[in-house]
Amino acid sequence: MKLANLDGRAILVTADGIVDIHDGSDGRLPADPDQAVEQLADIDRWYRQECPDLDPVHTAVSLAADPALLGPPVVRPSQIFAIGLNYAAHAAETNRRLPATPLVFTKFASALAGPGETIALPTQTCDWEVELVVVVGRAGRDIPLGNALEHVAGYCVGQDISERGAQMAGERPQFAMAKSHRGFAPIGPWLTTLDELADPTDLVVEASIDDQNVQTGRTSDMIFDVSTLVSYLSQTCELRVGDLIFTGTPPGVGQSRTPPRFLAPGDLLCSQIEGLGGLRNRFVDGMPS
Repeated sequence: MKLANLDGRAILVTADGIVDIHDGSDGRLPADPDQAVEQLADIDRWYRQECPDLDPVHTAVSLAADPALLGPPVVRPSQIFAIGLNYAAHAAETNRRLPATPLVFTKFASALAGPGETIALPTQTCDWEVELVVVVGRAGRDIPLGNALEHVAGYCVGQDISERGAQMAGERPQFAMAKSHRGFAPIGPWLTTLDELADPTDLVVEASIDDQNVQTGRTSDMIFDVSTLVSYLSQTCELRVGDLIFTGTPPGVGQSRTPPRFLAPGDLLCSQIEGLGGLRNRFVDGMPS
């Protein structure tokens, strides 16, 4: 299934049309996108058994072409985890050693944005990082590695936008604040359940700016895979339904280029992952005059 947020309402997206989950189920299932994640198994059962009528006004193709119609598929996560240096080539481009255990930081929920939202740049040193985002579908602590994927509702595409000036200022990096400006966590275009993917462990990850490719990688290149990350995080934190895990970025970020390249007003950043769709985020000047 593809679970999306259209005008604040939970919908299912197909190639032939969409269905409003609440209206299509005669009110038995939720309209709220976050509640829909909690009841994903019930929604799946209802959709397969009752085959509700589809509204052809929007389809997966039309919404992919204009993702600004959609909001983030998860609106109010209680926790957003992010993983640093989870691709060896990205660690190499930043001249850092490979981590022995996952490097975890946070992004704050107020940074969430939709897949086609326009984002204001607060400084001239904002960078891009396309990432596979895991949506937690079942709560738990101390989750065994072998059961980790049972706690995953699905995947979506994300961008970990980063204000590098603040991130690298001072004696120690300041990740959370520098990565949590308004709009700095666009996700979408929808939550895709793993059964829709031919091989959910090996997906192409790409980003481009104004049609120029800037990042390419594969999720199979991650140092710590999704199961490892879910299990590892749960050893310390209780994972809750709707929590998000940004799983790290492949090489090609702007800060590591010679000379460094940063996002500029007018740039269109397109982020896509095989089988999951893509984001199209335009940037505007949000710097103090």
